[in-house]
Amino acid sequence: MDIRQLNYFVAVYEQGSISAAARQCCVAQPSLSAALRQLELELGVKLFIRLAKGVTATEDGDKLYEHAGKLLSQLQSLKASFHTPVNRVQFRLGLIKALGVERMSALLREFSQQVAGLELHLVEPDEPCDARIITPQQQKTGEVLQPLWHDRYLLALPPAWPLSLQPHISLDDFTDLPLIKRLPCDAWAAFYPQLLRRDIRPDIRADIQTIEYALGLVSAGVGCALVPDLDSLRQRSDVTLRPIQGLQLERTLVLAHGRNQDSHALQILRQLCQQTAARG
Repeated sequence: MDIRQLNYFVAVYEQGSISAAARQCCVAQPSLSAALRQLELELGVKLFIRLAKGVTATEDGDKLYEHAGKLLSQLQSLKASFHTPVNRVQFRLGLIKALGVERMSALLREFSQQVAGLELHLVEPDEPCDARIITPQQQKTGEVLQPLWHDRYLLALPPAWPLSLQPHISLDDFTDLPLIKRLPCDAWAAFYPQLLRRDIRPDIRADIQTIEYALGLVSAGVGCALVPDLDSLRQRSDVTLRPIQGLQLERTLVLAHGRNQDSHALQILRQLCQQTAARG
């Protein structure tokens, strides 16, 4: 077992995809897959279950991830102890909710690795900050925008519900349907008025803010919820994702910052956002 294998393993675990991990690690996918196979052989366990789209970690994979994170962190600390101390770089990044934990973690990890001495503070998007990840509708006067992600919204349903067997959901299906309201949510403002125009009254079972709580309630069978179409959600077995027929529910996420801000850290973050947007 070597550090390279552990880095590849962590990337696959966090990305939920071998191809996405290969892009993140700047390595050919066959090379990364071969390293994973070698790691599994050395440990005598299966770390991932290959799915039609992406992978999901086994119990042994979860166990290794916990140890690998600690080991890699300790290694970074050991290396840093032999280097000349660098000046701390304070950077405040404002984040809206529901950005997707896995992809945000990957972006922030790359950011931290490329800015020596970075001390990153994650704050609410309306607080004073060096940059913000928001939707274009939240742009302030004097800010410039760098595209980052484009998401479409799907309906998350409990797998046991009969509606989950349909290839798509129509607006009429929402009559008396148990529904979890999540605000702020870019799709809700476009979706809910469509129901009201048709005099369709869903059964609102909860009013919450975060995707994580919404998915927990969906998994528990409390109701259905609008969620962005993220790779990590498609790999979950406890919820079913379906498009809503006749509606294009989408959002764009951007990096926003002041026109006159041009620190080295911000330049690095802009480059990472450009690369992320180019990968689609």
